[in-house]
Amino acid sequence: MTLKVVHVAVGVVLRQQQVLLALRPDKLHQGGRWEFPGGKVETGETTSQALARELKEEVDLDIAASSPWFELQYAYPEKTVLLDIHLVQEFEGEAIGLEGQPVRWVPLSELHQYQFPDANQPILDKLLAEFGRP
Repeated sequence: MTLKVVHVAVGVVLRQQQVLLALRPDKLHQGGRWEFPGGKVETGETTSQALARELKEEVDLDIAASSPWFELQYAYPEKTVLLDIHLVQEFEGEAIGLEGQPVRWVPLSELHQYQFPDANQPILDKLLAEFGRP
C-alpha cells in the first residue's frame, strides 16, 4: 500500500531575529504543536501561489517577496508530507490567527521551548544554523 504524498507550502516568516509560528488545532494531524504557517498546494497552483494564498487565509499577511529555501519529504506512519519551504522576509500586514489559532513572533533563541510536528525538525535545524546568530 502506497501512502499519499501531501504537498505543503511552508512559509518561514522572519522579522528581526524572530519567526512567525501558529498553533495547530488539536483536531488536526500533529495538533497542539507549533508550526510555520502554510498549507496544501492545490491542483494547478505553484508553490509560491499556494503560500501566498495560505498566508493570507491563515494569518492575514500579504507576501511582498519570498524565495524557495529547500524541500524535504517526511514519512509519518499514516501519510507522507512533501514540505516546500520558502523564506518570507518581505510582507505586509500584522499576523493574526484568522482561523482562531494562536500566532506569535518567537525569538530564534527561544525556539527550543516549543514543540513542533516531527517533520519540522530539519527546518528548525537549518533555520538556527543560518539565522540563529545575531
